[in-house]
Amino acid sequence: MPLANFWRDPAVLIVPAMVFIALGFAVPLVWFFVETLREIGSLAEIADQAMSIASSRAVINAMFTTNWIALLVTVLTLLAGYPIAYFLCHSDRLRFTLVLFCIIVPYFTSVIVRTYSWMVLLGRNGIVNQLLLGSGLVDAPVALLYNKTGILIGMTYVLLPYMILTLYAAMKAIDPSYMRAAQALGASRTYAFRHVYLPLSAHGAISGCLIVFILAIGFFITPALMGGPSDVMIAMLIERSVEIMLDWPSAAIMSLLLLALTLVLYAIYYRVTDVRRMMGT
Repeated sequence: MPLANFWRDPAVLIVPAMVFIALGFAVPLVWFFVETLREIGSLAEIADQAMSIASSRAVINAMFTTNWIALLVTVLTLLAGYPIAYFLCHSDRLRFTLVLFCIIVPYFTSVIVRTYSWMVLLGRNGIVNQLLLGSGLVDAPVALLYNKTGILIGMTYVLLPYMILTLYAAMKAIDPSYMRAAQALGASRTYAFRHVYLPLSAHGAISGCLIVFILAIGFFITPALMGGPSDVMIAMLIERSVEIMLDWPSAAIMSLLLLALTLVLYAIYYRVTDVRRMMGT
């Protein structure tokens, strides 16, 4: 390809982003794994230590806690995000703008700031407990922090927009005439929604669930700040191995386990998600 035509190719626009990703993410990641695993020794020694770490009680408990919390967060975001996405698809321009504003604007704020905000709201003397005490629903402050409840609330809040926007893209691609045709043939609105609209939007729901789950299994800040001693997720265990125990080989092996799980889930997401279909093209 002539040089002049090369610079006119739109694909050139992604070159700076690819270089940035390579230098800022891929190269440091590969260097970390190579240098750390080199310290362990031969491939047999690496395999033995990997099996020892993967079968340890701490790692098994952390992986179970990570996947369980990620699953719960995924279900909560789906239950909360589906009605909101449906509302966005069937609202007028003013309501659409207001709701979308509330979804997008918080992302201009740091995750740490938003997490501390929830800690203020959910604390023993926070607004939530004050409202519960004032209404007479409880007689003593409810423990909403430093347990799984706090983690689920914080992570659901942070990851909810990913679910909403994915569902909205899928729902927007559904032809409204399908629902009108079902109702014209005698189906009630509820029946048409269950048997027409819901199956057509299931593709977007699956994609949204995979995105949220992939992000949730690697979450660190919110569980570390809002969770308790028994709610250690795999990312927190990796951080402790590096910062406190200075056990880099263990951290590298646990990171590889997490990376392998993420890549498997991403492969599933790639197989089940058709971006062109979600965008209506």
